[in-house]
Amino acid sequence: MPPFTPGELKVMRLLWEHGEMKPADLQGRFPEPIKNPALRFYLTTLVEKGHVTRRKVGRAYYYKPATRPRSAFRSMLGEFVDAYCGGSIQTLVLNIIKSEKL
Repeated sequence: MPPFTPGELKVMRLLWEHGEMKPADLQGRFPEPIKNPALRFYLTTLVEKGHVTRRKVGRAYYYKPATRPRSAFRSMLGEFVDAYCGGSIQTLVLNIIKSEKL
């Protein structure tokens, strides 16, 4: 699964939370001001990566998530474990225990 950039992840969070939306609705709910071309770039990229689907209704496109949050989490966790823990879940858990002083 192709990873999310920070901006793509913000779009995905909105789609996961609110379901299918038009770009104008996404723009209104975005956590910080975002210009329409930047938002459309994120949406186009997410469609190309297969994380989002779109459908046309009249002149408007509606976007909805194709990737479930749990699948995205598992993929991102796997990449994190590979990058920072040498692929070992045990190393990840031990580091969490040590850093949180459990």
